[in-house]
Amino acid sequence: MENLTVGRTEGIHITCNTSGRHSYIYTLIPVVYGCNFVIGIVGNSMVVAVIYCYMKLKTVANIFVLNLAVSDLTFLITLPMWATFTAMGYNWPFGGFLCKASAGLTIFNLYTSIFFLTSLSIDRYLAIVHPVRSRQRRTVVYARITCVLIWAFAFLLSLPTALSRDVFTINHPNTTVCGTLDKHELSHVLVAIGLMKSVLGFLIPFVIIVTCYCLIGRALLEARRVQSSRSRGDEVLQMLAAVVLAFFLCWVPHQIFHFMHVLALLKVIENCPTLDIIDTALPFTICIAYFNSCMNPILYGFVGRNFRRNLLRLLRCGPGSAARHSHPSLTTKMSTLSYRASETLRLTSGKAASSQPAK
Repeated sequence: MENLTVGRTEGIHITCNTSGRHSYIYTLIPVVYGCNFVIGIVGNSMVVAVIYCYMKLKTVANIFVLNLAVSDLTFLITLPMWATFTAMGYNWPFGGFLCKASAGLTIFNLYTSIFFLTSLSIDRYLAIVHPVRSRQRRTVVYARITCVLIWAFAFLLSLPTALSRDVFTINHPNTTVCGTLDKHELSHVLVAIGLMKSVLGFLIPFVIIVTCYCLIGRALLEARRVQSSRSRGDEVLQMLAAVVLAFFLCWVPHQIFHFMHVLALLKVIENCPTLDIIDTALPFTICIAYFNSCMNPILYGFVGRNFRRNLLRLLRCGPGSAARHSHPSLTTKMSTLSYRASETLRLTSGKAASSQPAK
């Protein structure tokens, strides 16, 4: 799924024939891709079905989470092709169009997924820390406009990857790969794509996400001290910690080896043993990174009680109607903050616009 960089020839010969020479990769990686595909398709499909059937697109959170699930599904449909590609010893049997489309969709999902996570983090910060001032900006209309902009921007960012990918035949061993030809005139383009993926696709969003959740956590801790008792914000703090930790653990390993890959494109790393380590590790870090597509429904959907109740309704295993719970009136500023925090981090239906939820 990463750039398979090969040397410049007519009927291509590679200098360091290291990529995929470990045979266990041909078996292990397709199995992991298959598990990611099954879990991700089931989980994200349930998120889409529950929101569409029961929760509707009446809140900011539901809009963002639905778009996140659709983004993950868009990527997951390419996994069977990448699994086949790896199982066949990095031999691409699907032609040039699907090579470009699959590579483009992979990077497209990287950007859309992270941008939606970032948007949800910002929305959580505004809803919890500035619930009154942000009410006019946190509307369904603005959320839909934001989603359109994210899809369009991610599409533009993924175009260079799709256009630079193609099918090439390698002489030794005789195989057809879906990769990027490392030609001198394209080297600056490949480096720009790699740096853009690291900076726009991880570093900047990660800083924003961590900053938002740290500010949210600080506000919740202050509310807890004022109340002098354990509040429902404790559950929120645990969820925030899980969100940031999952994001970090899933993406950091891949970004480290991806940056090493960029260094290889810059000829900073040239020795074959190091390139062998990079080529061997990248498929595994990709598996970890895209396991985030399977975890998103769990972290942002299944932890919500209303979501679980509506899921049971969908599966015809729960009560015929979702119970509606009223909340006691809250008077102090800090208790109101705690209330908003606990409510906005669950997918909810039938809530007032002032407590619109998100991840």
